[in-house]
Amino acid sequence: MIPVFFGLEGPALTPREQALFTACKPAGYILFKRNIVDPSQVRALTASLKALARTERVAILIDQEGGRVARLQPPHWPSFPPGQLFGEAYAKAPLTAMAAARANARAIALTLADLGITVDCLPLLDVAAEGMHAVIGDRAFGEDPLLVAALGRATLDGLQAGGVVGVVKHIPGHGRATLDSHLALPVVSAPAEQLEADLAPFARLSDAPMAMTAHIIYTAWDEDRCATLSPFVIAEIIRKRCGFDGLLMSDDLGMQALTHQPGGNSMAGRATGVIAAGCDIALHCSGDYAEMAAIADAMAPISERALARLEAAMAWADTPTGDAQGFAEKRDALLAAAHA
Repeated sequence: MIPVFFGLEGPALTPREQALFTACKPAGYILFKRNIVDPSQVRALTASLKALARTERVAILIDQEGGRVARLQPPHWPSFPPGQLFGEAYAKAPLTAMAAARANARAIALTLADLGITVDCLPLLDVAAEGMHAVIGDRAFGEDPLLVAALGRATLDGLQAGGVVGVVKHIPGHGRATLDSHLALPVVSAPAEQLEADLAPFARLSDAPMAMTAHIIYTAWDEDRCATLSPFVIAEIIRKRCGFDGLLMSDDLGMQALTHQPGGNSMAGRATGVIAAGCDIALHCSGDYAEMAAIADAMAPISERALARLEAAMAWADTPTGDAQGFAEKRDALLAAAHA
């Protein structure tokens, strides 16, 4: 197995994709609108990916947040609200808003589980800030770190209750970025003291099964490398300061934020750089076959620690909802066994 989540070209596996994936054994896959037609087609696609991996627990990701970011859309699937609406409700009635966020996430999870999708890239724990780029916008719960953490927890609980693994993002926080990292490299120059507020929701939800990094430079921590490619940010801020010991994946390798970072325009270079920096998994979304083949050729097998984190994350949805300690104990046992 190699430490990559790959995208797919279209609504069904092609013969060359099947041959490549059989040979390199990616850690999982991610679906986009180009892969979605209708429920029966999606079920057939996820079944083929699980057959290829020979397990029902293969990571099959999707971005089904609600609002603007929804790969599954009407008429086949319901619309779900963006995070901001829950934040606005929280300001009036916190407990009611948390219950609504939990119920909404469970409904999303049940929709995904019915299709064979196992992981949702949700919730966003990005704390909204003045000047925040619209790429986050109403996807964020709000400006109060405690509000974000509370609604993030409720969302994770709802996903877990529906049998789907959650991913907190974009660690260590996208809210202060004034550029879209899909198109450019954001630089956040706030001092470390101010960044504590951005870290707070991630620290409170450090028991989450998976997290996705931000392609953002935080000059207080690393003036040269974005978080995804910064050994210091990953080891000292994400792992130690936030206390996150779950599966850490990069954001998409194809984003323009990485153009002038280590790896340059080479997808293989970006992928190996992400792993070298400390991410467990590199995320490659485009479905471009040539890029996937190059990445597969360049990647070493997944590490024992990363594999243990992946296995623990995929078992998270089977843990009783709200049993953070139980999940942490299972994850720690798997990690210990990987180093026995």
